[in-house]
Amino acid sequence: MKTEDSVIDELFTIQDLIRWGASQFVESGLYFGHGTDNALDEAAWLVLHALSMPMDLAANYRLCRVVKSEREAVLALLKRRIETRAPAAYLTGKAWFCGLEFQVNPSVLVPRSPIAELVESGFAPWLDNVEVRRVLDLCTGSGCIGIACAHAFSDAEIDLTDISTTALGVAESNIQQHQLQHRVTSIQSNVFDDLETTRYQLIVSNPPYVDAQDMANLADEYRAEPRLGLEAGEDGLSIVHRILTGAAERLTDDGVLVVEVGNSEAALIGAYPDFPFIWLEFERGGQGVFLTTKSDLDQHFLA
Repeated sequence: MKTEDSVIDELFTIQDLIRWGASQFVESGLYFGHGTDNALDEAAWLVLHALSMPMDLAANYRLCRVVKSEREAVLALLKRRIETRAPAAYLTGKAWFCGLEFQVNPSVLVPRSPIAELVESGFAPWLDNVEVRRVLDLCTGSGCIGIACAHAFSDAEIDLTDISTTALGVAESNIQQHQLQHRVTSIQSNVFDDLETTRYQLIVSNPPYVDAQDMANLADEYRAEPRLGLEAGEDGLSIVHRILTGAAERLTDDGVLVVEVGNSEAALIGAYPDFPFIWLEFERGGQGVFLTTKSDLDQHFLA
């Protein structure tokens, strides 16, 4: 990262710092995929965070000049992003999902699932005629999907489960941040193993689904995330197999299962060629998310 005094002394405004940071990010070959998809937005996120400014800062304020101490704080944060290759969310401790702010750290994946679109629509049309009283978020990580569901279904009780105690600590912090302790519960469980026999109208999961080949080729930014939240065996389906075979016994008769499998979509179709997966489409991009029903799961896994 170039920090020659002659260059730094010419960075006067917030916009100067954002533009310069973006250039440094491009030059350094950073990868973007954890809340932003380009160098300019990533630089803006970090610059505004370092200045304790809101992410939606009005454009005219970006022309404000910064003092020396502020500039030094900004440059130190930009340097950390380049040198560590850690996602910006880990450097700021914050991420957003469904328009909600969440605490994050390297114990959990950075929220970015396309499932957000489903939550925002209340999983329409699949749950339009269903009274959603219980929701299960499997492999919850930060708790973002389950907590967002608590906002979408204001009368529902939500269970967040994860095998990782450190991840559940982050989820519990987010439950408290959103003041949902009365409706949202965190539970340590290896998929369904340690859950009671509760039945849910909705089971939703963004489980580990990265196969061995993709794990070997991950960008450094993804390697900063917990392997436990990514790695899922040779074909990327070690956890998904368990979800499919156990979900029917956990769903109500009108319940649905929604699971993200990402690039392992083809492997899943190959493993269950006769199963009627419903593959969902997203306006804001994303793929590899399927939906299925209690009745289809019964026919294929409980017959």
